[in-house]
Amino acid sequence: MKIRKSYDSKMAEGDLTAMIDMVFQLIIFFMVLINFSQDDQNDKVKLPSSELAKPPEAPLTFPIVLHLDRTSVIYIGTNVVTVDSIAPLLRTEIDLLKSRNQKPSDANIVIRGDFGTPGGVVQDLIKKCQDLGFEKFALRVREELP
Repeated sequence: MKIRKSYDSKMAEGDLTAMIDMVFQLIIFFMVLINFSQDDQNDKVKLPSSELAKPPEAPLTFPIVLHLDRTSVIYIGTNVVTVDSIAPLLRTEIDLLKSRNQKPSDANIVIRGDFGTPGGVVQDLIKKCQDLGFEKFALRVREELP
């Protein structure tokens, strides 16, 4: 004697619409939370801390980020240079600015100097940038919470 199981095939299927909707909402949530400023950081540079540090009031226009480590080596993008040999890379940035009908004085040089970097090296770097026509500078530090 054969026993027949009786079940409705519609009962066995689940509705995945709500789960798919939740997955898409989670994807959108995490995309919004991604911190894109992590791209402007370098693990070789440990920023000094300051109680006077404050975030900028407005986004910087055309920021050029220079990472200066304690051995006076500068990281700009994937390039590694010294203060004396940074001019060709900055001239490339100037050419890019000119292609956008801007001047070097329109750009912002962001210097992320290591806490062990001698102050004279930072001054030399600023002087090199000024010689090429850059006028706006921002020094990055880590905010020290009271």
